[in-house]
Amino acid sequence: MVTIARAAPYPQHADPGEKMTAFQIAAIGVCVLINALDGFDVLAIAFTAPAISREWGLSPTQIGGLFSAGLAGMGIGAFTISPLGDKLGRRPAILFCLALLTIGMASSALTDSLQSLALTRVVTGLGIGGILASINTVVAEYASARRRSLAISCMALGYPVGATIGGLAAVPLIESFGWRAVYVLGAAAAAVLIPLVLWLLPESIQFLTARRPAGALDKINRVRARLNQMPLAVLPEPAKDARAREGSIADLFRGEMLKSTVLVLLLNICVMATVYFTISWTPKILSELGFSDSIGIYASLMMNVAGAIGCLLFGLMANRFGLRNLSAVVFLGMALALAAFGLAPAQAGMLIVTAFVAGFFLNTSITCLYTILPQVFLPATRATGTGIGLGGGRIGAVLGPYLAGMLIDGGWSRAAYCIALAVPMLLALTILTALPSFRREAA
Repeated sequence: MVTIARAAPYPQHADPGEKMTAFQIAAIGVCVLINALDGFDVLAIAFTAPAISREWGLSPTQIGGLFSAGLAGMGIGAFTISPLGDKLGRRPAILFCLALLTIGMASSALTDSLQSLALTRVVTGLGIGGILASINTVVAEYASARRRSLAISCMALGYPVGATIGGLAAVPLIESFGWRAVYVLGAAAAAVLIPLVLWLLPESIQFLTARRPAGALDKINRVRARLNQMPLAVLPEPAKDARAREGSIADLFRGEMLKSTVLVLLLNICVMATVYFTISWTPKILSELGFSDSIGIYASLMMNVAGAIGCLLFGLMANRFGLRNLSAVVFLGMALALAAFGLAPAQAGMLIVTAFVAGFFLNTSITCLYTILPQVFLPATRATGTGIGLGGGRIGAVLGPYLAGMLIDGGWSRAAYCIALAVPMLLALTILTALPSFRREAA
């Protein structure tokens, strides 16, 4: 028996009352593991930087250039590679980016100069920047409507988990085998994920319906079979709204989509400017206050633990309180938490507590972005639009820490520059209220 259906902005299995199947959970689980590579990569360069600096005699400015190389690659990848998810499909784009990650990390282990390592960091960044939009889109499209926010939160949870595991693994690896071993581990992890994607991650029904590539009906029916659903006799009818079939980057910059695209770009810049300032400068701030390196590491660990808790709570509460309302609370909470960290007395206990609270809102703010992005854009441009938003986030990731350095060099007090870097979260709150209502079909 076959059925005939009309295309929906999210796959038909996204019924509010339907339970997630093992197939859906496995697909989302692969995306969680992929996002963990992002967290691992950030910690990899952070933990190997001292050893690299000693071996090659690098200055702080040169080490800063290595940090920027990876971030620049991520931004370029988000803007230029993400559209492949809308042109070729989510699955091919993910596989291509995993190949870039494997090559970039393996090449990093073989470098013998600052210039070559910076180049491999750019390649690795390209893979990470390009892959995030596609996995975010796949999770949003394959989760049930009831569990979509939780599924995206679990994907975001991969970042702090990967960062924590990467940090725990990096220390003994560097001590036993040198800094290159960390990149060998990263390359191996990326390589292992390629067969997992081939096995467990299907092409998006959204993409197949919107783009209608050769064999689309057979591919949709194979996915439906794995979802325990009846096959379709014909391809789902296109959505009544012709805009759902548009698929060029230009579509995002004309008509009513222009406002949404610009606001999403600014929203990501603001949030990630504050987030990456907090991630990058917290250990250094504690060190400047006279605390040991272990206190800085402990504070960073507490931020990751708090972030994991925040991601899960957000996913469980988003449907109940509404995505827009809960995101507004999170953005305001992040601004207040960072201000509290700046105003806290220079006592280890107080600083760690305020860092824990900041970490809770920090990672939850990223989860808000991941959840908002796929609900703003139509299926045929969802990966591209998400990539533009995430690319804006990488711009903010560069601007936030750099601005903080300028303020610190300018003699600003800890309270003053923390409050100044909290302002972008208030701007993000304003942008959130101006963002056109999330499309009902994605809610």
